[in-house]
Amino acid sequence: QVEVVESGGGLVQAGGSLRLSCTAVANANDITSMAWYRQVPGEPRKFVAVIHNGGNSKYEDSVKDRFTISRDNAKNIMYLQMNSLKPEDTAVYYCNAAIWGTLHWGQGTQVTVSS
Repeated sequence: QVEVVESGGGLVQAGGSLRLSCTAVANANDITSMAWYRQVPGEPRKFVAVIHNGGNSKYEDSVKDRFTISRDNAKNIMYLQMNSLKPEDTAVYYCNAAIWGTLHWGQGTQVTVSS
């Protein structure tokens, strides 16, 4: 059983920053990519950013110039540095780890951006 745990959410004012962390309890060599998604009530979970084993990353357009995804492969920790936060970034942020074709999800961490 793979355990994925997010942390770092909280309340921040618009324009502020937060850093989310995601730890995957798994063999690092088995993880092909890790990603962040977010969800607001009543809407489906939406892609935010992904980072692949080779370091390539991709972002959803609305966060591209504000968020940075990174990964410490040795520690199996992924980060999402979020700058210039906006109220519309308010959501529950979920992390997943892709292992042998299966996505393993964490429980999510709440990010609230006040205006």
